[in-house]
Amino acid sequence: MRKNLFSEKLNHLKSRQLKIVACSAIYFFCLLCSYFILRPLRDEMGIVNGAINMQWLFTGTFLAMLCIVPIFGLLVAKNSIKRVLLFSYSFCIGNILLFYFLFKLFGATRSIAISFFIWLSVFNLFVVSLFWSFMADVFSSKSSKRYFGIIASGGSLGALTGPIIANRLNSLFSISSLLLAAAFFLIIALFCILVIFKLSNKQAHFNKDSENIKFNSKVLFEGIKKIIKSAYLLGIVGFILLYTSISTVLYFEQAHILEKTLTNSNQRISYFSNIDFTVNAIAIMGQFFFTGRIIKKLGLSIVLASVPLLMGFGLIVLGLHQSLITIAILLVLHRAGNFMLLRPGREILFTVSSIDEKYKAKNFIDTAVYRGGDALVGWIFAGLFTLGLSLGTIAFLAAPAALLWSYAGRKLGKQQQQKENILTLNESIYEHNAQ
Repeated sequence: MRKNLFSEKLNHLKSRQLKIVACSAIYFFCLLCSYFILRPLRDEMGIVNGAINMQWLFTGTFLAMLCIVPIFGLLVAKNSIKRVLLFSYSFCIGNILLFYFLFKLFGATRSIAISFFIWLSVFNLFVVSLFWSFMADVFSSKSSKRYFGIIASGGSLGALTGPIIANRLNSLFSISSLLLAAAFFLIIALFCILVIFKLSNKQAHFNKDSENIKFNSKVLFEGIKKIIKSAYLLGIVGFILLYTSISTVLYFEQAHILEKTLTNSNQRISYFSNIDFTVNAIAIMGQFFFTGRIIKKLGLSIVLASVPLLMGFGLIVLGLHQSLITIAILLVLHRAGNFMLLRPGREILFTVSSIDEKYKAKNFIDTAVYRGGDALVGWIFAGLFTLGLSLGTIAFLAAPAALLWSYAGRKLGKQQQQKENILTLNESIYEHNAQ
């Protein structure tokens, strides 16, 4: 009798866990689907504002992020997890609906275009981070290793579905219809959050208000101190800055070429949707079948050097021949290569770092350094273009930076291997002494 009751209870727990996993996968699907429906519209708003003014959008995004980070930190410090999540997503849905009415009433004016571009850039930065923070709270360390792959696949499917929906809606309806579709999927995501709260056995934890802590920038400054004291972290900062430099150059080159080549807004949105779909399809296939094998077979140093080296040669080709096909191929290779190889490689670099370096320094690198690099290179590009340098000349000038990026990646890969060997040796010595 007791055995039957225990078996029934165990089956109930497993059923509830699987429901949470299913809801989490749907939640992530809807989240990324919503973002990738809006992403082509964001890129189009960059063109509406004028390719010559793109650096202002990058600067605005950087400044907005710096303003949002302490506000969000204060929100987290003073509220329960449940309240933070419900408020954050409800606020984002309200923003999307507000932009819908603005587009319907006034069209894609420059002020609306600028606001939407910056808003979505910040939106993407926080909602995905918030999602994984929530998942880390919902699942234990053991269950996360079992279920996070399934949950991540939901997001990957959403990243593929979003551009398809955007392309279809753009061809049939007005651009404002993209906003309604994105809001719809975000509402489903919010519903999934409520279901997860209801199914989880951590309701007391999620409903508990945080301690009344005054927000300060101590953690941010600690991250900076860690970076300054570590040659290894400074190398990662350099690698990230070179990555954002090439990304920004390619993005600006695309904006200028696209502005001249495609004059119709619907055609540009369709182009952006097709690029997103191609990048996500290649990246997902690569992550499933090739990433782990390539890193294991070639080693981290070669992996981190390969994509930058390819971009160096690609920029030389772009310098010789500026066309929409050339820039499209380069962007697909750059972004898909990042998702497949560079991003996993960058995360591996931190596996040999201390706890403080992993959280405090890494957070600063992933936000302030990343967005700050975007803004800085945006102004350098604009300055060179204003001085009369052609797109081809700027592409040629960026090629050496890509080669330097490749060298930095190879050097970091070797340093990571050395640190890993030392850690392994220390662990072996510790285990031997313990015996």
